[in-house]
Amino acid sequence: MRKILFIIEKEFRQIKRNRTMIMMIFVMPFVQLFILSYTANFTVKNIKVYINDHDASALSKKLSNKIFSTSNFNGVGISQNDDYSRELMKRNKVDVIVSIPQDFYKNLGSGKRTSLFVEVDAIDGMKAGVTLNYLQEIITDFLKEFSFDKSAVTLRPGISLSERNWFNPDLDYKQFMVPGILVMLVTMVTFFLNGMNMVKEKEIGTIEQLNVTPIKKYQFIIGKLTPFLIIALVEFTFGMVFAKVVFGIGSRGSVLLIYSYTFFYIILVLGISMFIATFMETQQQAMFLSWFIMVIYNLLSGLFTPIESMPVWAQDLTRLIPMRYYIEFMRMVMLKGSGFADVSANFAVIAGAALAINALAVKNYKKTI
Repeated sequence: MRKILFIIEKEFRQIKRNRTMIMMIFVMPFVQLFILSYTANFTVKNIKVYINDHDASALSKKLSNKIFSTSNFNGVGISQNDDYSRELMKRNKVDVIVSIPQDFYKNLGSGKRTSLFVEVDAIDGMKAGVTLNYLQEIITDFLKEFSFDKSAVTLRPGISLSERNWFNPDLDYKQFMVPGILVMLVTMVTFFLNGMNMVKEKEIGTIEQLNVTPIKKYQFIIGKLTPFLIIALVEFTFGMVFAKVVFGIGSRGSVLLIYSYTFFYIILVLGISMFIATFMETQQQAMFLSWFIMVIYNLLSGLFTPIESMPVWAQDLTRLIPMRYYIEFMRMVMLKGSGFADVSANFAVIAGAALAINALAVKNYKKTI
């Protein structure tokens, strides 16, 4: 343990002497958080819809089929259980719930207006607004196809949408972006700094001085990773405070759960950067590969483009992107107040991957005694 503490102390001193690294840790992330929260945007496809059909008439089934058959919607299910559908929404399985009232057929048949109750997951305000527009277009087309003829008089009934925006009532786009950008910044800082730091030591030769000491490989890896783990957690805390103070976005879920997940995620990212650094010989090589990987991570993580809007092959590829799971986790816990049971699958993936990649990093690191 004493040997590990010596390595940790060395790493902190080295970081303190590097002014560029200090700027990357404490200035760049918050500038990016502020700017990206206002400027990022994307399009919407494959909206997950659930229908609560309380009328169960031929007409209500026809409307349900019309909604499900629309290319912008993916039908999740249909029932009369409001609580079940809302639980699915809380777990990110449903984006919008359409409730058809009991007297739907009767009211339309008599020429009366009727109302559909629409509940939208409004964490992403833009997506919620687009979803309601899509539904309004479907209802308009449905009414054009529908008519009742009584005594040669065609009645023109109407359908209004009574809507409720869940988790983000004001449709504030920053509510959706800030948790995702926090994830991106934590990932970038830990990924770049740790890998670059190790490769720099290779270039200047200081790592060889450690290689000839009796320090074991696992002690070396722990000593190298721990300072950046601490820095990342401190920076994440600053980011959470920044989000609350500047944007008014706090966590509706357990803060302890967020930090527990973040701890494993940072270990995973540090392990990935360490594993990559064992193959790199120069900082230029490490920087080039790191930027390449981060671009892929940002594009496929669901930060800017909804995963549901991607091609099927890209959706499958996102399962290999750690940021995808962390962003989903942060939005569920911070904005929906989800508990451990709702995010346990994400937790298991990240914790398992963290252990595996760090084991590989230890195994692949070549040390001379």
